[in-house]
Amino acid sequence: MYVKQSTEFCKNLIFVDESKYNIFGSYGKQKAWHTPNTALHIKNVRPTVKYGGANQLVWNCMASSSVGNIDFIDGTMNKYVYLDILKRNLKQSASNFGISRHFKFYQDNDPKHTADICKLWVVYHCPCVIKTPVQSLDINPIEHVWDYLQQKNNEHNISNKQELRKHLIEEWAKISGSFCAKLIKSMSNQLREVIKCKGGSTRY
Repeated sequence: MYVKQSTEFCKNLIFVDESKYNIFGSYGKQKAWHTPNTALHIKNVRPTVKYGGANQLVWNCMASSSVGNIDFIDGTMNKYVYLDILKRNLKQSASNFGISRHFKFYQDNDPKHTADICKLWVVYHCPCVIKTPVQSLDINPIEHVWDYLQQKNNEHNISNKQELRKHLIEEWAKISGSFCAKLIKSMSNQLREVIKCKGGSTRY
């Protein structure tokens, strides 16, 4: 039924998700092409991570107008951590987006998200919650924002978690409202593609 919803309906949606960023790109690995017997030349050697771990888990939200405040997660991400993040960020972000009184909340079916204490908080603090099937493809447009951020992040020579956080914050702040609006506007096409492929893989 969401395929037929108006543009105004989509403008009031808030999408949330988490993503993990590795200091050295995907899975913390990098490749370097070099001529024979030059593997250990300084230009072909990548710096190692000395302190602070090799990745950073990040939570954020987005609407058609912009992205929300970035939240860094250290340690184990469980339902209590997730609930605390929602309490700190969701309503504030909705206010910043200008839709605090009538926003619609979208999250995937991760067990942390659907834990009873989180579901109860959402019921009392979100004007509307978008229901998704138990087994469904992830069509959350914020996934494209995460990918874009990873691409920008890979442009920097990052060697520790502090630098990673710094660049994540800087690049996140540069994401434009028009970019967010374009992603959310494409949702109806994504849904049509899912229906066409009968729930299978799509080009999105």
